[in-house]
Amino acid sequence: MSDTVVSTEGSQERQFLGHPIGLVVCFLTEMWERFSYYGMRTILVLYLVKYHLFSAEKASMIYGAYAGLVYMMPIIGGYMADRYLGSRKAVTYGAILLVLGHGLMGFHGPAAFMDGETVVRNEFYLNIFFLALALIIAGVGFLKANISTIVGALYGPKDPRRDGGFSIFYMGINMGSLISTGLVGYVGETYGWNYGFGLAGIGMLFGLLVFLGGQKLLDGRAEPPNPEVLKERSPIGLNKEHTIYLGGILMVVASWILMQYQTFVGQLLGASGFVMIALILVYAFRSCTKVERDRLMVACFLIAIQSVFWALFEQQAASLTLLADQQFNLDVLGMNVLASQVQLMNPLFIVLLAPVMAWLWVALANKKLEPSTPGKFGIAMLLIGLGYIVFSWGMSLDDSTSKSFIWLVFIYLSLTLAELCLSPVGLSMVTKLSVSKIVGMLMGTWFLFTALGNYVAGWISSLTGSSGHGADSGVLDIVATMDVYTTIGYLSGGVGVFILLLTPILRKGMHGVH
Repeated sequence: MSDTVVSTEGSQERQFLGHPIGLVVCFLTEMWERFSYYGMRTILVLYLVKYHLFSAEKASMIYGAYAGLVYMMPIIGGYMADRYLGSRKAVTYGAILLVLGHGLMGFHGPAAFMDGETVVRNEFYLNIFFLALALIIAGVGFLKANISTIVGALYGPKDPRRDGGFSIFYMGINMGSLISTGLVGYVGETYGWNYGFGLAGIGMLFGLLVFLGGQKLLDGRAEPPNPEVLKERSPIGLNKEHTIYLGGILMVVASWILMQYQTFVGQLLGASGFVMIALILVYAFRSCTKVERDRLMVACFLIAIQSVFWALFEQQAASLTLLADQQFNLDVLGMNVLASQVQLMNPLFIVLLAPVMAWLWVALANKKLEPSTPGKFGIAMLLIGLGYIVFSWGMSLDDSTSKSFIWLVFIYLSLTLAELCLSPVGLSMVTKLSVSKIVGMLMGTWFLFTALGNYVAGWISSLTGSSGHGADSGVLDIVATMDVYTTIGYLSGGVGVFILLLTPILRKGMHGVH
């Protein structure tokens, strides 16, 4: 450890390996939080189908509603942290809710078929399950956006190490995902779902302990913007800090109710997205210069279009996992890979390919050939569309239920390459094109359309379910699945071509922003 003062004004003075020492705390906290989130996510659909005996259609809709709400709630949690709590209190509160949620996932009651058709479930334990999901949704809402805010606060506004610091931080996300996808999936499928969920909860507990124990290393960078405001009385008689915590409990209750009405979640996300885009455009035409207005219009277009990407990308946790379980030979190089562990390919490919893609963009930039941000969005949509089309074609070559693993490798490689083209530049694009007064609103709208895409992913997955009853209801209809995949493949390719055709116009509207 070194106590050398960073020369760049505004950055944290204490350093570790050339970066602010607080980055260590953020890295480990986010690594364990992502361990818990991706660990639980990797077995969720399998658990719903195999343990609670939901149909593939119903399990997919539950997953879609859950994933959608997970990406919607950071809008609320981020606002509360920016305005009142500060990042430290928000992250701590979110982590506590997450630990409670993952802990509850370990408690479940039996479900069984009667007469081979009707499912009898324990309603008490089913409500416990939805409550656990609600706690995780609210916990992510308070934690996800705010841990990134702390990373940004460690660096001065002109610190040249900022991008490198975020790259290190995002490596923590990938490490947590990579480890948990293999480990939690194995424990859950081999020893019992409750043990898998419990392991994910232990990971989150580690994250909470790391964050609490590392407070002294943050040097006050995550404190409330105005501590005195938190002590003021709210209309209900509590101080404002405790009122916000009570509001977090109400967020849990609202999430618990919404999780049981999955279709309404989709309607809520769609309506909210439409309203947010409308508000941004009204602001653009009333309060902005022509350059600012053009940039905001480009940002709104790209924000809306990215929901299509996430709807296709997130099939990996839904229909692709069920396909891996039901249709593929999972003996790979002498090892028996579990269906949930197939998702490990995405973070593994990211770790292997992210440096290659970073080098490629720099090399193309040096030759003045690097695609613009809209161009990268278009390439991402073409890649993901091609992946689904070729995957469907490969599946049609073999009508057995023991298909070659190579097709799963191909689709996950396509998904990852597309992700590397779109995801890293998306949030950066929002901050660059936004007007400073509404950058938070624009960022919230990005997450809102990400949430909508995640919900639509569940809806698309629900279209692949079997029309059978009883035990067959959890089995995907392979013909229907490939029809759906072919359709979304061509749809994605068409969207990609559309974006590329519009790219010259979009670049002009960005007015020099790349």
